Amino acid sequence: MLVDSHCHLDFPDLLPEAEAVVARARAAGVGRLVTICTRLRSEPAVRALAERLSGEARTVLYAAGTHPLSAAEEPEATVEELAALAAHPLMVGIGETGLDYHYRPETREAQQRSFRTHVLAAQETGLPLIVHARDADEDVAAILEEGFARKPFAGVMHCFSSGEGLARRALDLGLYLSASGIAAFPRSEALRAILAAAPLDRILVETDAPYLAPPPHRGRRNEPAFVAHTARAIAPLWDVSPEAFAAATTANFHRLFAKA
Repeated sequence: MLVDSHCHLDFPDLLPEAEAVVARARAAGVGRLVTICTRLRSEPAVRALAERLSGEARTVLYAAGTHPLSAAEEPEATVEELAALAAHPLMVGIGETGLDYHYRPETREAQQRSFRTHVLAAQETGLPLIVHARDADEDVAAILEEGFARKPFAGVMHCFSSGEGLARRALDLGLYLSASGIAAFPRSEALRAILAAAPLDRILVETDAPYLAPPPHRGRRNEPAFVAHTARAIAPLWDVSPEAFAAATTANFHRLFAKA
């Protein structure tokens, strides 16, 4: 079994056929997926979607937070608000949160405040932090280390595509690296080298669907079933079979997302 640890079933490209998307994922060997709420005002809808699709097998879980690109526009999340949401049995993570200076460098202060709040919520609830980092490696690492020095917490660097330095510092804190379809792109040799240097027991896989479809679907809408393509493409980095890689990353997921 594989797990898609990060997708967005509530986004318009996937929502109209969410049931079929989940069915195709299961047919492809993806037994569990986490759909990510990126604006807290959308949490009731994402929660309802997870409740509708999850079933007795708890196939669809969810996480909630304020995406860094929305941090300046959305009402500022509080630790208390995030902790209250975390009481739901299907909510398994805090975020996605983090920093993105590529698209919104002018909102970095709002992003940093939001990121620190989400770190506090992860510490308060014990749920793992789901971290987005783009063109902000040093500040992401510094805020993670600052929080960890105060109180350790668990987390994952979602859709990891940053540099070796951030990978090393995140791993040193006990965080996991999650590989998306980017890791399967032909020109991602440097990223694959960074991932290969990490222990297999600290690796997750994800789609970030509907974005970043791996080959042979690159350029098209992504969906959770396609995590199988990424897993097959990168399993050789650790000299394991696709089946062994699936077993290892699924075990990693359940170790990190213990509430799942």
